[in-house]
Amino acid sequence: MTTGLTAGATPRSAVPVVPVVPAMPAVPVVEAVDLAQTYVLKRGLLRPPARLQAVGGVSFAIAAGRTLAVVGESGCGKSTLARMVTLIEAPTRGELRLQGADAVHANAAQRRELRRQVQLVFQNPYGSLNPRKKIGSILQAPLVINTTLNAAEREEQARAMLARVGLRPEHHDRYPHMFSGGQRQRIAIARALMLRPALVVADEPVSALDVSVQAQVLNLLADLQQELGLAYLFISHDLGVVRHIAHDVMVMYLGLVMESAPREALFAQPLHPYTRALLAATPSVDSGARRERIVLSGELPSPLNPPAGCVFSTRCPHVVERCRAERPALRNLAGRQVSCHLAEQFLQTPAAATAAPA
Repeated sequence: MTTGLTAGATPRSAVPVVPVVPAMPAVPVVEAVDLAQTYVLKRGLLRPPARLQAVGGVSFAIAAGRTLAVVGESGCGKSTLARMVTLIEAPTRGELRLQGADAVHANAAQRRELRRQVQLVFQNPYGSLNPRKKIGSILQAPLVINTTLNAAEREEQARAMLARVGLRPEHHDRYPHMFSGGQRQRIAIARALMLRPALVVADEPVSALDVSVQAQVLNLLADLQQELGLAYLFISHDLGVVRHIAHDVMVMYLGLVMESAPREALFAQPLHPYTRALLAATPSVDSGARRERIVLSGELPSPLNPPAGCVFSTRCPHVVERCRAERPALRNLAGRQVSCHLAEQFLQTPAAATAAPA
């Protein structure tokens, strides 16, 4: 067949073939691998030091625009985890990466730069703001420390951030005691966003607020996340709040992860007895979402002397001898991770029996 082309000629209709390169997965904003924190406690001259494991090896990743909620009772290690992620404390074991950068082995200059990428919103809006400083000064403090902006530029950014969190321009020159609890928490959120972080760690940010104000602050956090593409590590003991803000949920007990799952899966069918107990204790006004009542007996074990097997075995209503002797590994099951020898039996539980409140 004759093509009418001379040797070395290229047809006009020929299109260069560009190889298709598969898109690289986005780097998580924060990624933790086997993150652990152990404190050494002195017990006097004649007694050896004790080791307290506050966090015993936690792994997770949070992408931009996503929220991971960490829930559990007081003493489960939530706040210690927050201090490690915000680089306040160095972990005793494990890896922590912020936007792909190693935060554990970073030098002082690198850690200073990484700290700009992660900011903290504290639990108590009445104690987290300096009562002697005006709001404008509080908001500009991160810019004074971390940037070279002049006074006019800092004030402009502070006023813009006040507007973004729903406060008026005249609030710039007022003191914290002139505001309600909800307004103070908005100011705390504004301060956390002044350096344009990629990750915000919110440690019980609405637990000190009235219920009606909680909804306003949660809606603000959701709007800011959508607008700025923020990643949230949201620490709470209130599963009702968690259901409205989180994409994924990680349940902790005595420093260990009991269950980690997407929000919908965890609320529809929890596979760990501790998660089931937490959900059963969540109040609901929906009569159609009643769950079985689960009463946990006993107290949280001491982290200085945790149980040899499953750490929840001393309070679990389903405990068997294997639970007391062998600590279950965190394993993949039904689209989540769960640390329980008996998790498969809860897969047979009808979803309606564990339905979350609407």
